[in-house]
Order: sequence, then structure tokens, then C-alpha cells
Amino acid sequence: MPGRFLRRTLVALALLFVAPVPEARADWLFTPFLGAAFATETSFLILEPDAQSSTQVIFGGSAALLSRGVFGAEADWAYAPRFFERDNRAGNITGSSVNTLSGSAIFAVPLSVTRESLRPYAVAGIGLIHATAVDAINFSDFHDNIAAYSVGGGALGLISPRTGFRFEIRHFRSLENTPNVLTAETSARLGFWRATVGVVIRLAH
Repeated sequence: MPGRFLRRTLVALALLFVAPVPEARADWLFTPFLGAAFATETSFLILEPDAQSSTQVIFGGSAALLSRGVFGAEADWAYAPRFFERDNRAGNITGSSVNTLSGSAIFAVPLSVTRESLRPYAVAGIGLIHATAVDAINFSDFHDNIAAYSVGGGALGLISPRTGFRFEIRHFRSLENTPNVLTAETSARLGFWRATVGVVIRLAH
């Protein structure tokens, strides 16, 4: 069932990118961003005390086609090194990371309303999370690709005709819930929040 849902959603998102935007004009927005990943929830066996409660650096970029009206579409990639590790390097996890790749629909307040002020938006999509971790004794290593969805929102504003800033918070969560092998508690395979600030580069379409 998750596989069928993933395929159908990916097809719908692909159609968003190739279909003509209803409004007369649209902009390409390219946004490199930097931020923090936090509030991690996972059923992976993590042999690192307090690793899930730590905050990790995350960075990436997105490409979006956003109309002057309500609708838009976006492709988003992000990378978080040392995702399952504490702030020091003396822990049990010797290497870890998380990559996310997703396609999303954007629902923004029209430019006719916001004009020159910040433009709020909501975003929802689906994609993949690649999670990896290696511990000191190779007991709980994993390298997994996980189907996931994301929801969030933010605001963007231009400070010139070609550049601006974007502020956003987004939640990523696996489609599958699984039990932890030690506690038997069922939770998301992986879920976390991402807060970012990005530089917007605008190309008129």
C-alpha cells in the first residue's frame, strides 16, 4: 500500500511540474538554505545516548516554479551530516547522515494580496529519506531508503527584483511505523523537524 501511494503521489507531483501554471506569469525560485534538524523520532536502534534530542546542522537547496497566484511546485534536497550523533565525537556512533529528496506542492498567498511584503506559503510533498549510521562495534549499522512525506510552511520576500530570503519550518516523517527492537515501542521509522533560512534567486518565467 505505501508503495502504491508513493508511485501515485510522485506521478501527481511530476504532472505539477510539466503542466502549465494557470496564472499568466510564474517565477523560478532557486533557494540554497542552511538550518537545523531537531526533535528526531526514530525506531532505529541508536547506540548513542541523547542523540535523538540533539540539534544537527542541515543544508541543501530547492528549485520551485511559483505562480503569481496560489499554486506552485518544488523539488527539494537536503543533507544533515552526523545526524545520529551527539555534539562531541567521543560517542558510540562513528559516522551517520541523513539525505532527503522530495517533490512538493506549494500553496502561497497571492502576490495581489501580499504585494511587496513577505509572502506566506504552505508546502506538502512526498519523497525519500536516506539514513545511514555506523557504530563503533558494527552492531546496529544501517543504510536505509525510506518513503516519507513532508509538510510545512514559511514566508519569502524579495529585497530586489532578483534576490530575497526565505524562512521555513518543515516536518519530515516516514510513511511506515515500525517497532524498536529494544523497547518494542512503535514509532515512525524516522521523523524530524527542519528549520531553515535561504537565499532566494528569482528568474522570471
